[in-house]
Amino acid sequence: MFLIDADETAATLDDATRAWHLLRAQAAQAIAVQPGLDYLIDASVFERRDLGAAMAVHIVNLLVPQDALHRDEIREVLLNLSARPELLVCMAADLEAVVQRDPAFHSELEVMLFAKGFAALQVYRFAHVLLRQGRRLEALYLQARSNVVLGIDIHPACCIGRGVMLDHGTGIVIGETAVVENHVSILQGVTLGGTGKDSGDRHPKVRTGVMIGSGAKILGNIEIGAGSKIGANGVVLKPVPARSTVVGVPACGVGQAKHAQPAEEMDQSIS
Repeated sequence: MFLIDADETAATLDDATRAWHLLRAQAAQAIAVQPGLDYLIDASVFERRDLGAAMAVHIVNLLVPQDALHRDEIREVLLNLSARPELLVCMAADLEAVVQRDPAFHSELEVMLFAKGFAALQVYRFAHVLLRQGRRLEALYLQARSNVVLGIDIHPACCIGRGVMLDHGTGIVIGETAVVENHVSILQGVTLGGTGKDSGDRHPKVRTGVMIGSGAKILGNIEIGAGSKIGANGVVLKPVPARSTVVGVPACGVGQAKHAQPAEEMDQSIS
């Protein structure tokens, strides 16, 4: 689940605790500077026990209409899942990925409150847990609301590792059998899709450290090798070797990626 095993979960839970304490400190500082910000921060931060609970409430506030009769029920569903260690570990890693890679956000607090790519990824994580519990309709409800409100469509059955950044996020589509490993960056308008009506395992497998440029389409059950880079608007129909850069329609190799993990460098040149 989420490509993280039990040993890794235990070893990295401290990161989630540190991220939560840092986020609360940033929230307190923000309110000290501008007391009127309570309305943005209190319900999602100071009234919560940990990062998972904060994200559960934030997701409900984003996705579920204020007058929806089922709003309280959805809130309880997400809060009941929010302490799961694998969720906390992945949330913390995703949070830090955005802070480290996206200069538009200056703190963990800004990412949690305003980064819709981060929000959509956490919606997926809750939906993925629900689907694995056999609660398919609830999982698909979260997927559908994320698509409507955030413009990001991630099937709850796909597998996504930790430390992933969905930069901007708008228009991203990730299909049912896709796999996205750890420390990947995906920009707006990217599709990890199938090639038609085939059933079964039909979506891409994106390995560790890959960066996928805006508007790229990767279609079919093909492997995108670790440390590779997909240029903006590329259409990828064949496997991509590790540590390589591909661009164009259809995408072709133009050399070796100069960084071991392009996702972390966010260098969008084609060299």
